[in-house]
Amino acid sequence: MKLNNFIKKYQNVTTHKKIKKLIKDTFIKNNLKKIKILEFGVDKGISTSLFLKYCEKTNSKLFSIDIIDYSKLFKNKNWKFLRSRDDNKENINRFLNSSVDIIFLDTEHTAEHVEKILYMYFNKLKINGLFIIDDISWLPYIKNEWRDNEWIENNNKETFNKLIEIYSSNQKNIEIMFQFEHSGLAIIKKKGLRLEKYTPIISRKFSIKNILRFLFK
Repeated sequence: MKLNNFIKKYQNVTTHKKIKKLIKDTFIKNNLKKIKILEFGVDKGISTSLFLKYCEKTNSKLFSIDIIDYSKLFKNKNWKFLRSRDDNKENINRFLNSSVDIIFLDTEHTAEHVEKILYMYFNKLKINGLFIIDDISWLPYIKNEWRDNEWIENNNKETFNKLIEIYSSNQKNIEIMFQFEHSGLAIIKKKGLRLEKYTPIISRKFSIKNILRFLFK
């Protein structure tokens, strides 16, 4: 399928708007050229199509991974596709044995899986490279909102909190920024060579002082 026709078909989809904003605010703003993008999750190909359009303009390469065979979705010299689970590290390293500038994660949206993939491929990312994680905002899914869904609300909140915990133990190794439009994005910038194991943040929400503070407001 031709990219322009594909993009036109999905031009009103919220995912399209979100990825387009990401490319404008992050890729174009930082003048990223001749980069390698590793994409986990193709689905309808919305993000893939926009990444490929950017690759065509900047002589960059996109490597996409999905458990469904999307190899015939696009014919593009800047694109390579592998049918595989995202946690099959050995298989993926054979497919792409070099470091990358961008990793985009849009597969299983659970806190446990996001943590697993972040730690699994952090070393594959170049210093100052970006690890981008989709679906971290629960705001559209809260009760009576436009995407009202209790499971996704709780799941996205758990993912967000997990990333905060990882950042808390790795403030010298990563920078992190959150976008909350639509279902949200986390943009993690690699600063250190490795990602340290995190320690859960100790909350004082139920401390005696905090309980008394609310009782005697």
